[in-house]
Amino acid sequence: MNVDPGQTVYFEWGILRVTATLVYTWITMAILSLASYLLMRRLSAGRKVTGSQTMLEALMETMESQIREISRQDSRRFIPFVGTLFLFILFSNLLSVVPGFRPPTGSLNTTIALSICVFLSVPFFGIRSKGIREHLRSYLKPTPLMLPFNIIGEISRTVSLAVRLYGNVMSSSMIAAILLTIVPLVFPVVMQVLGLLTGVIQAYIFAILAIVYISSAAQVPKRDTDDGDDNERRK
Repeated sequence: MNVDPGQTVYFEWGILRVTATLVYTWITMAILSLASYLLMRRLSAGRKVTGSQTMLEALMETMESQIREISRQDSRRFIPFVGTLFLFILFSNLLSVVPGFRPPTGSLNTTIALSICVFLSVPFFGIRSKGIREHLRSYLKPTPLMLPFNIIGEISRTVSLAVRLYGNVMSSSMIAAILLTIVPLVFPVVMQVLGLLTGVIQAYIFAILAIVYISSAAQVPKRDTDDGDDNERRK
């Protein structure tokens, strides 16, 4: 029983391998792209709005408020990246209720790729906000002796992101498959519902941790000189 979709190979030619992870990842992206297109073309700036637009606006406002509360910064800078991560992981997990669909987040390859995206986004937003010199200097704080430990911390939290998401999604799929073999009616349905709840929680946790890492790197420290200048202006 291959629970990990990365172990199922549909086509192989030389170094090219088309696995179930790749297929279901593209299916998830196609569904998200189609849903985005259908929702965006019906948006209205007038008073009469559709129910789907109301739900979309509520989702966006919730995501913006969550990012703003955590980062204490302008959420519009982070929401395209973090929102995309959240929606992809969320829909990948929710689509697991479809018979035959294997969530790509149940593959370690997918979770590692998502974690690498977060890993690369940290210096991207940090350099964009503070400049490359100030961002590199942050690895030397509070003392240059902390440089190797700061680098290890960046790598270890990336690994923990990938393993946490993979372990939770894979374990729920494995338990549901085992119970389906033993008790084919009641328990699989219960575990499927619990799996959906776990999938939503894991998508939320992944997005929250991503915004914590990114916002900490993008935060511009306030200097005492700036405070002194503000006080002089007030006088």
